[in-house]
Amino acid sequence: MVHLDVLIVGAGLSGIGAAYRLQTQAPSHSYAILEGRDDLGGTWDLFRYPGVRSDSDMFTLGFPFHPWKAAKAIADGPSILDYLHETAATYGIDKHIRFGQQVVRASWSSEDALWTVETTKESYTCSFLYVCSGYYNYDSGYVVDFPGLKDFQGEVVHPQHWPEDLGYTGKRVVVIGSGATAVTLVPAMAPAAAHVTMLQRSPSYVASRPAADAFSDRLRAVLPEKLAHHVIRGKNVALSSLVYAAIRRWPAHAAWVLNSTAAKQLPASIPADPHFTPQYKPWDQRLCLVPDADLFRALRDGTASVVTDEIDTFTPDGIRLRSGEELPADVVVTATGLQMAVLGKIELTVDGSHVDVHDTFVYKGMMLSGVPNLAWCIGYTNNSWTLRSDLTSQYVCRLLNHLDATGTTICVPEIDPAEYDAPPRPVVDLTSGYIRRAANILPRQGSTGPWRLRQNYPRDLLTLRYRHLNDGAMQFKPTRKPVDLTR
Repeated sequence: MVHLDVLIVGAGLSGIGAAYRLQTQAPSHSYAILEGRDDLGGTWDLFRYPGVRSDSDMFTLGFPFHPWKAAKAIADGPSILDYLHETAATYGIDKHIRFGQQVVRASWSSEDALWTVETTKESYTCSFLYVCSGYYNYDSGYVVDFPGLKDFQGEVVHPQHWPEDLGYTGKRVVVIGSGATAVTLVPAMAPAAAHVTMLQRSPSYVASRPAADAFSDRLRAVLPEKLAHHVIRGKNVALSSLVYAAIRRWPAHAAWVLNSTAAKQLPASIPADPHFTPQYKPWDQRLCLVPDADLFRALRDGTASVVTDEIDTFTPDGIRLRSGEELPADVVVTATGLQMAVLGKIELTVDGSHVDVHDTFVYKGMMLSGVPNLAWCIGYTNNSWTLRSDLTSQYVCRLLNHLDATGTTICVPEIDPAEYDAPPRPVVDLTSGYIRRAANILPRQGSTGPWRLRQNYPRDLLTLRYRHLNDGAMQFKPTRKPVDLTR
């Protein structure tokens, strides 16, 4: 059985960043990355649908240690995947990745202070387990069993499983959904399709932003690469944090601004209400960003349209709506959302007892109450994923170095749920459908202290990078007996 100090699960954006931090901030620790797929990239290798792109700027979604050099700040999926390959090769991280190894279970022994990790191919032991697989189910997206679907004679595809040979040139396409995937697909498919209709039950807030960042381009032209990257990154972090805080503080005013801005970009035939006027407050669900107003441009030039209604049934030739309207379709794309998966669906046991993750509380947005030597890397919902994932990786390195320095081997956050006077909430605190559907599997957060996950990068920067590790909740313990790592 192979032993490593740290096992990282997942070779996507988070896993590659975690490996770099281990190499540079905890270099005495051996590690490997276990990746269930046959290539690195995670989300950016999985999703292949037309137009797939980031909805965060690459100066903050990219790594702080490896500057994003491409012109577009809002980048397409293949460019991001190339960037991840380049990063992994530049720092030798690719040599530590073991592909085709889906982790299925992990068992902790307090007596040995070790995790035994089983994959589909082999078993390992490690002193610390760092799960960087995100929180999406890579096996399948959310599929709705629409009435009459079996009668439809056209093609039905889900964006998570996009077929390479799907032909839609000159065909009538209906995209079901109103989230980030739908608003990406519609303008990407519109130039080739006969027509694309975005069919939504309820709208999302949609905001346009330039694909390129003119200010950043000017800075990169006059400053050294690394300095320009840090200045641009800092500017974008500050701006996005301020905008989010303002939207949450004045939601009614923010809704008016978003709705009126959308109305100005729409043709007269498509009113903002009801098609772009949600019933929820901004950032109760994730804001949809469209680069260079491409969605609105497709709606204005008539290659795309939007319908707000509910599906009554599929028919052989399309979809009949509750209003009685018929939408003809040759291809239907069910952009109905994703499914969440906690800790990569790894089955956890601690000292022989099964861990129900839903019964745990999240400590500092990364560790689970009562579960030793394990961290789960998740990013922000209101900002670039990498901002938080990088802070988490640096905190994990601090923990590892603290264990070495103090001669302890076990770190475990402990909580007394009775101390909280507010009901626990899911760790991802949005009202989006994919989060509501996962409420019974997600770990929970408390109302105060290290058990509350705040969507606040400046605050997390201070807490995770500089504050003392001994905060009363985190317990450090020695191993019960010497461990033989030669077995």
